[in-house]
Amino acid sequence: MLAELKGLNEECGVFGIWGHENAAQITYYGLHSLQHRGQEGAGIVVNDGTSLTGHKGLGLITEVFSHGELDKLKGKAAIGHVRYATAGGGGYENVQPLLFHSQTGSLALAHNGNLVNANRLKYELEMQGSIFQTTSDTEVLAHLLRRHNEFPLIDRVKVALNKIQGAFAFLMMTETQLLVALDPNGFRPLAIGMLDGAYVVASETCAFDIVGATYIRDVEPGELLIISDEGIESRVFTTETKHAICSMEYVYFSRPDSNIDGINVHAARKNMGKLLAKEAPVEADVVTGVPDSSISAAIGFAEASGIPYELGLIKNRYVGRTFIQPSQELRERGVKMKLSPVRGIVEGKRVVMIDDSIVRGTTSRRIVQMLRDAGATEVHVRIAAPPIVNPCYYGIDTSTREELIASKHSIEEMRVLIGADSLSFLSEEGLVDAVGRKRGECGGQCMACFNGQYPTPIYGEELIHQRN
Repeated sequence: MLAELKGLNEECGVFGIWGHENAAQITYYGLHSLQHRGQEGAGIVVNDGTSLTGHKGLGLITEVFSHGELDKLKGKAAIGHVRYATAGGGGYENVQPLLFHSQTGSLALAHNGNLVNANRLKYELEMQGSIFQTTSDTEVLAHLLRRHNEFPLIDRVKVALNKIQGAFAFLMMTETQLLVALDPNGFRPLAIGMLDGAYVVASETCAFDIVGATYIRDVEPGELLIISDEGIESRVFTTETKHAICSMEYVYFSRPDSNIDGINVHAARKNMGKLLAKEAPVEADVVTGVPDSSISAAIGFAEASGIPYELGLIKNRYVGRTFIQPSQELRERGVKMKLSPVRGIVEGKRVVMIDDSIVRGTTSRRIVQMLRDAGATEVHVRIAAPPIVNPCYYGIDTSTREELIASKHSIEEMRVLIGADSLSFLSEEGLVDAVGRKRGECGGQCMACFNGQYPTPIYGEELIHQRN
C-alpha cells in the first residue's frame, strides 16, 4: 500500500560488498533496489585497501550520484545506505554511512533499525568525554567502539553490541574487513549472497536479483560475520537470542520479490488476503488493492472469495513516494497526486478495498471518498493485518499512541471516521498463519504494534522522537 501515504516508514536499507573490483557501482545498483526503504538520503563508502572514502547526500540515490561522483569511488569493497530520517530529523550530517577517521584507522558504519537505549548511552558517553557529531543513534556504536582501544576490534565490537538494545542490522567496514551484525531478535531482515567470488550483504534479497548475486542465507540473530580477503567467518556476540522479525516487513515494508527467511513476501501477502476473505467475507462486485504493497493481498482475497480482482486504483509512477514526506500535511496533500480511481471499473459497483494497514485514518478516508466520487455504490474496507494500536520503537515511524487511530477508537468508530460501509482487519492468528514461520511464539515475529508485547525493554518517554 501507500501505507496511508503516511506514518508507516521503514528507517533504511543497507548494502555491502567485499572483494569486487566494481564495488561502488554494485553498491549503487543494490541501493537502487532498496530505495523503497528510505528516500531522504543515500551514501556509499568505498575501501581501496588502504583508505576509506565516501560520498553521501540528501535525496534519492540517483540524485545523490548524478554528477560523476560514483566514478571517483574506487575500491574492492563498499557499504551503502538509503535513509528515511526520523531521529533528530533530516540533515546531511545524519546521512549514512557514517565515516570516522583516526590515527589508528578508519571506520564506516551503516545501520538499519533503532536503538531503544541510545539516549541513555549517549548521556553516559558524553559524561565520559564523547562529543557527538550527529543526532543519529548509529553514532553511539562508533563511540562505544572507541572505548578500551587497547583490545582487538572484534572484542570491542562484541562488547559494544551487547550494550546496545533494540533493532539493529549493522555493517561496519575498516581497511581490512567488513563486519556484519544482527540484533538478538533479528528485527530487520539481512541476507548474505555471492557475486563473482565477492561476498554481498543486503537488507533484502531483491537487491541480489538486481546485481546478479546468488543468495546464500539470512544472517542469524546475535550473529557477527567477519568478511575479509581471507574469506568469511561466523561468530556470535550473544547466545541470548529470540527471533522476532518485524511483522510489518511481511505486511508492508519489503518488496514483494524479496524472500525473508525463505518465505516469499508476495506469497505471504497473498495468504493474508486469502485468510482475510475467510475471516471477513462480504458481498461485493470487485476487489481492488491500494498500490503497491496491498496488491498481493487483494489478489489473494479475490481468489478466496470468488469476487473478481480489478485495478480500481491506479498509482501515478511519476510522483515520488508521498508518504516519505516528513510532514503530515504534505503526506495528505499528495493523495490525489499519488492515486487515481478507475471510474470505468468502480462506477456502479460494490467495491472491496484491500489495504495493509490504517495508521491515522486520514488517507483511508480520502481514498474511500475518491472511490465514492468515482461512482462506487459501496466501499468495504478490508485490512490485511491487525489494527495498529501501539507505537513501534524498533524502526517504524509511529512513536506515540496518540497518532494511532486504532488506539483511540473501536473498529466501528473507525469505519464511521473513514466513511466505509464496512471495515474488518485480519486477526493476529491469521497474520501468523499467513506468513507461515515456524520459529517459536507468534511464528518468530514481533507483534508489538498489534498487541503491545515488546521483545525488549522499553525506556519510556526518552524514546519519543528518538529514531535513527
